[in-house]
Amino acid sequence: MKRRSLLLAVLVLAVGWELLALVVNRPILPSLALVLKEFVLEFPGELGGHFLASAWRVVASMLISIALAAPAGLALGQYSALNRIFSPVIYLLYPIPKVVLVPVVILFLGINDLSKIVIIFLILFFQILVLVRDQAATIRPELLYSVRSLGAGRRALFRYVYWPASLPAVLTALRQSIGTAVAVLYVVELVATQRGLGYYIYLQGSTLFDYPKMYAGVLAMSLMGLGMYFTADILHRKLCPWQFTQQP
Repeated sequence: MKRRSLLLAVLVLAVGWELLALVVNRPILPSLALVLKEFVLEFPGELGGHFLASAWRVVASMLISIALAAPAGLALGQYSALNRIFSPVIYLLYPIPKVVLVPVVILFLGINDLSKIVIIFLILFFQILVLVRDQAATIRPELLYSVRSLGAGRRALFRYVYWPASLPAVLTALRQSIGTAVAVLYVVELVATQRGLGYYIYLQGSTLFDYPKMYAGVLAMSLMGLGMYFTADILHRKLCPWQFTQQP
């Protein structure tokens, strides 16, 4: 996407916010200028600490999800017998909204970062697993035969065939899951914690009624999600250039 288009979109959203704030004319929707002022003042201090706590939870969840779901998806995609065994389980678990498991996970793991990371991990894991499995299942057999004929073993097949073929699916799954992961992060940070953007937003908006700071927290969480999305998009273009060679 061109930078000019992004800047234009930001400008349109900013103007729309200001106009809506003028129309509403109530403290619950402060002007964007006031929110940006609070963001600049708060981010080096309290808001920045909550931002780092939230970012750590999401990044840790992503890394663990990739490390576990990508190999599992490759195995299921390449071994039909294994896929037949686990497909019914995945079929039943994949559609379940993982956010409903928050109380269960907290009961088993306690009130800590681990329980929050596990909830986000469950969302990312199944998305990556399903996409990688489907991608690995489409690898042409003749490609595998040709590489094996050159004496390639399992490690070489994984490095030069399975992983490059499935990497786009991993990155696509990440991009698709980031929005959901950040949304769930907000929910899990409302439960028995005093660190994280979800807690900060709820505290400022529903307890202290400091709406400019609340929106500053919303802006911080939005920027975190956008930053992660753009990072995944850049990695996709850098690591899988063959998918973008014909795009303007």
